[in-house]
Amino acid sequence: MLSKTFFSEVVKNTPLISIDLLVYNSEGKVLLGKRVNEPACGFWFVPGGRIFKDESLDDAFARILKEELDIDMERSDALFDKIYEHFYDKNVFNDKFSTHYIVLAHKIQVDCFVLSPYNKGEQHSEYKWFGIDELLKNDNVHKYTKDYFR
Repeated sequence: MLSKTFFSEVVKNTPLISIDLLVYNSEGKVLLGKRVNEPACGFWFVPGGRIFKDESLDDAFARILKEELDIDMERSDALFDKIYEHFYDKNVFNDKFSTHYIVLAHKIQVDCFVLSPYNKGEQHSEYKWFGIDELLKNDNVHKYTKDYFR
């Protein structure tokens, strides 16, 4: 892991590469979490996370899914959606510089999801299933999340 000071300089000077998870259930609803960190604090957002230096996409996918949702799954079991760009005026440290993400979105389907204490609270305060029409109309769902489903 990078120190906060060093990671702050990375965020300030480079784009971050991340994987976002478009998690569907058997009813076609999408799992969103309420963000507790900037950028996008307080908004409903898809689970996801950044890819670490020297981490393969397969390893990053499995780690992020495990850390965010406590689910074990291989990237080969997901469907790659496409590449997105996210530009934020804020960052996780303060609001003095922006954050730029290059996002590799992946769709997965889970038959059941149980939030455990293992994953609650670090990135999201709560999770909720949303219908596509519902999330597109909800002002508390972040615009970048809505872009995945337009």
